[in-house]
Amino acid sequence: MRVAIVENIADTSLGAVGRALDEAGAETTLFRPRQDSRLPAGPEAFDALVVLGGEQSAIDDADHRYLEPLSRLMRNFGEADRAVLGICLGAQLLARGYGGTNLIGAAPEFGWCNVQVTDAGSSDPVLSSAGAAFPIFQWHHDTFTLPENAVHLAESAAAPHQAFRIGRAIYGTQFHFEANRAVVAGWTRDFQDAAEAMRPGWHRDHATEEASHGARADAAGLALARAWVSLI
Repeated sequence: MRVAIVENIADTSLGAVGRALDEAGAETTLFRPRQDSRLPAGPEAFDALVVLGGEQSAIDDADHRYLEPLSRLMRNFGEADRAVLGICLGAQLLARGYGGTNLIGAAPEFGWCNVQVTDAGSSDPVLSSAGAAFPIFQWHHDTFTLPENAVHLAESAAAPHQAFRIGRAIYGTQFHFEANRAVVAGWTRDFQDAAEAMRPGWHRDHATEEASHGARADAAGLALARAWVSLI
């Protein structure tokens, strides 16, 4: 199993997704186009593509010229029947690649937030693994409209398009289900100013929020990760 990983911000952790890939014996290749503009040449050498989150918007082409080619690449992988996973910015780029509209600053969310699975999600092979509703970590300002051929799988009060599927194994999630408690603790430490700007008092409240929601979120995230990896 060969999986291409695209990182949009330095040293992003794969968290639960990395654990599920390791359990499956996957061979991963990391791409860091923000640093060197390099992307996979195409789907021929890989069985799956994972695109992680980042601070840039999905249409910030002026400062990050690789974003539009990356959105096209995600669609190319999907059309070649490769499994595709876009998380946060990755989901926004996936929506862009399939004709959705990116909505900048329209749906800010931060912290462990409740997500509800839609009727379609309740029978989906990935989203159904986490139950009808679950807390999961969020960190975003932007959202997107669903592509015309997408199946709406999950929603929240702030951002209704939390997860979608196209075809067999092409998934986008606005929420960071890879972000287990260890990942969130690292982000809280490494991006202190950004976290505090998103939610004033986060450093004060982090431990309490983790105690209330972290274990359930970790379980949901790992279930989702394992379910998606099983589709590769």
